[in-house]
Amino acid sequence: MSKALSKIPPSSYFLIVSACILVLLSFGYRAGFGLYVKPLSEANGWGRDIIGLSLAIQNLSWGIIAVFAGALADRFGNIKVIAGATLLYALGMGIMPHVTEPWMLHGSAGMLVGAGVAGTSFGIILPALARAVSEDRRQWILGVGTAAGSMGQFLVVPVAQGLIDSVGWVNTLHILALSAFAMILLAMPLAPYAGESAADKKLPKQNMKEAFREAFAHKSYVLLLMGFFVCGFHVAFITAHLPAYLSDLGFDSKVGAWSIAIIGLCNVFGAYMAGVLSSKYERRWVLVTIYLLRGVAITAFVLLPVTMISVFVFCGAMGFLWLATVPPTSGLVAVMFGTRYMSMLYGFVFLGHQLGSFSGVWLGGWTYEQTGNYDLVWWIGVGLSLVAAVLHWPIEEKPVARLVTQKGI
Repeated sequence: MSKALSKIPPSSYFLIVSACILVLLSFGYRAGFGLYVKPLSEANGWGRDIIGLSLAIQNLSWGIIAVFAGALADRFGNIKVIAGATLLYALGMGIMPHVTEPWMLHGSAGMLVGAGVAGTSFGIILPALARAVSEDRRQWILGVGTAAGSMGQFLVVPVAQGLIDSVGWVNTLHILALSAFAMILLAMPLAPYAGESAADKKLPKQNMKEAFREAFAHKSYVLLLMGFFVCGFHVAFITAHLPAYLSDLGFDSKVGAWSIAIIGLCNVFGAYMAGVLSSKYERRWVLVTIYLLRGVAITAFVLLPVTMISVFVFCGAMGFLWLATVPPTSGLVAVMFGTRYMSMLYGFVFLGHQLGSFSGVWLGGWTYEQTGNYDLVWWIGVGLSLVAAVLHWPIEEKPVARLVTQKGI
């Protein structure tokens, strides 16, 4: 760690700290939404399919808006995007306890929160971090930024559960909505790190339309986008439904909260290590390994008796693999196309992730209402792990021809 920091310009330290705290809060709020599934269901008499659809809409909104948020950040800067997204995030959480109709929940917890997360999370933060350091430090900083998001999951979710226990879930959402405004202040140091990096300025100009066409004509980019669908399916299904799943099996609600927190804590190390490993080994092999290990972890969890030990072992294993996909995935985008339009191009890849998230959350709620359990979705997750490994296998980890020619490689 100290060796890595020694190669970071001192002027970037404040940026790194601010960016990490910002993404910590953004992911921390979002990771706790599974805690409100049962309270919302009981308060309104709704089935989990309705609430699951709202959280699925949240993920889809996040994915779609992330593309536009990334493009706007690339063109107009980070602060305006983060400030606007923070307002939407806080508004969505503030309205959520007062909904009386499903469409109101879909609009608040779904569309508004999803848009808020899109403008305050990885699609905006990671490109800024990537531009702030030299190319040889890029994978390290991407791992650090991703680990910060996971730390938010570890820190914020138990705090949210503690607030629910002490002041109720309605007041908890009000408190979190007010605290979200801190993200606007944390965005200030990111202002100089939008648009072109020093390395990009040495290259001939390329507009957004040209960048879009180049990316979607690139086979490896399309495979990366398709494979990220599986990551979204896994993490969104587990985040949204694991607390309720454990509660159905007779565990205390605190177990569900701590399960999500353990996933976050373990991914602090998993995401950081993924960043380190991605600087030493081909990123596609890191991704293939992660998805195969996810399949093993889910299979073991489904087949073995569910006990406190098995729950925490599963959460620990999934935690190491949770957002470990992000550093190699975002790193591949930067390797292929540079960082000039990284926010937009990573936004499209992340849209694939969020289509998977929508599918996992919605299918979890729908399957539960139809069958009374989540068994089918767990096994679909295992199958998708194998699909993702196959999709990442043929990815070529090298710059597009334009960059090779322009750099004289």
